[in-house]
Amino acid sequence: MSAGHSHGEENLSDRALIGAVALNGLLTVAQIVGGILSGSLALIADALHNFSDAASLGLALVARRIGRRPADKLMTFGYARAEIVAALINLTTLLIIGFYLLVEAVNRYADPQPIEGGTVIWVAGIALVIDVLTAVIVYRGTKGSLNMKAAFLHNVSDALASVGVIAAGALILLYDLYIADLIITVIIAAYVIYQGISLLPKTVRLLMGAVPDEIEFDRIVDALRSADGVKDVHHVHIWSISEHERALETHIVPVSQSLEAFEDLKRRARTMLLETHRISHATFEACMETDCEPEVIAPPHGQDDHDH
Repeated sequence: MSAGHSHGEENLSDRALIGAVALNGLLTVAQIVGGILSGSLALIADALHNFSDAASLGLALVARRIGRRPADKLMTFGYARAEIVAALINLTTLLIIGFYLLVEAVNRYADPQPIEGGTVIWVAGIALVIDVLTAVIVYRGTKGSLNMKAAFLHNVSDALASVGVIAAGALILLYDLYIADLIITVIIAAYVIYQGISLLPKTVRLLMGAVPDEIEFDRIVDALRSADGVKDVHHVHIWSISEHERALETHIVPVSQSLEAFEDLKRRARTMLLETHRISHATFEACMETDCEPEVIAPPHGQDDHDH
């Protein structure tokens, strides 16, 4: 197993993850039934949010197992990006659920329904206990894993949503304040949409092979050009193989045409990239300056050269 696949796995077993998925699946069913019986849209909103968490954990489990597969002739870099694909699916579903809840809240405001506050409080109380328990289980796997951190934050937000639903039920019981149910629904939907929108850009960039956010492209190019034995570098490409593994390939114009000197140069460059920039996979190709045309790389969309 490569280093990029093992982050957090020693702290969270597959069996514990399966248990967390099962707990959230049962909770989702209970919340939907409770929401239908009580007439509470906020309870159903919390159920759909919780379902997205169960789906997220399930996808994380499947992607985790796929990601352990070694590289083969079909996937020469391995299967670690399966977790990123799972994250994209989960985030897209999260956004759909969030917008669906907003539409339902508007429809319910136009056509109010009676709500049984006692059932709302009872079901949301059970949900709160399970959400906290799941968060405790998932927390053990958050070290070094963006997907598991996102799942943990989802569970924490679920717990907060359950507290909000309990508050709505109490306001309905005490003051007949039925509008509280819709207000809590809108808050939950807005938070779900916020989570999806905030994590989606990074996920898409990873799948598109963008330069990792924490890496300074120009700094790496300058470091390579200033390395002993390097005359110039061209066609520098940096991307993420997985969430934790980065790769680089470039054409190097060496000072010396000696094969031994170039091998030593590659060894030193790989060490520098790994220790300084955490780039674990580097490929170098030697080229003569007359045969290696410089590649023109434009600034990111919307930025001018003076922004760098």
